[in-house]
Amino acid sequence: MKKNKIVENIAYIVFLIFGMLTIACVLLITVYLIVSGIPAIKEIGLINFLFGKKWASTAQEPSFGILPFILTSVYGTAAATVLAVPVGLLSSIYISRYANKKVRSVIESFINMLASIPSVVVGLIGMVVLVPTVAKVFRLSDGATLASAIVVLTIMILPNVIKVSVTSLDAVKKEYEDGSIALGATKEETIIKVTIPKAKSGIASAIVLAIGRAIGEAMAVVMVSGNVANMPTLFDSVRFLTTAISSEMSYASVGSLQRNALFSIALVLYVFIMLINAFLNIFLKKGQEN
Repeated sequence: MKKNKIVENIAYIVFLIFGMLTIACVLLITVYLIVSGIPAIKEIGLINFLFGKKWASTAQEPSFGILPFILTSVYGTAAATVLAVPVGLLSSIYISRYANKKVRSVIESFINMLASIPSVVVGLIGMVVLVPTVAKVFRLSDGATLASAIVVLTIMILPNVIKVSVTSLDAVKKEYEDGSIALGATKEETIIKVTIPKAKSGIASAIVLAIGRAIGEAMAVVMVSGNVANMPTLFDSVRFLTTAISSEMSYASVGSLQRNALFSIALVLYVFIMLINAFLNIFLKKGQEN
């Protein structure tokens, strides 16, 4: 008994250390972004920074308005999520509840392969195949647009939605479904009214992961979006928050207003993701209480 107690205490301490380490990493990132991002916002002005429509960081009279980047990130992420979630959820229902073992194994193998493709490869394929196709179909001079970025983001987040949703659906106890069917409900009604509500928290987690992946993607997006600081429209070249940082950080001089403004963009992106997580957590808690 003493030996088991010692092992339990050691395990508890180890898990506590790693748990605290995770929290410490989040706090360090938060503090670093605040310290690095606030000075530029103070100098530029919060309203001018968040709602300014012009970004010209290297001009003689520089402008640091990031509203085009914010709107592009919001529109692109929202559109990709709206496209990916229904497809991913329906695919996960088929895999979890309808496919036999062999078919499920094959489909899951392809999903894992799609998830493991590096983002730069997805972006390269999008640049070579998707961008010319969009230009040809819609008769545009350049197919590197917000529409192309949305398609690429949808493809990239789809495996996350499917894999997490399948795990959540598999975790639902079969007794719930058996009880529903015994009361006269069809299999489809049972899935809609029993299985999906029971797996709601896991599906919501899949959506959160998808949004995080979409809004945080840079390499693939910069290759298909045109990377131009325009106000977002579906068939114009645009620039996301992430691509704004990645495209200018390499030549922004240390201590300059341009570099500090890029850290401010990172802070805005971080706050945006935190707000999304907080909103979804509140939504889930209310749903569980109801």
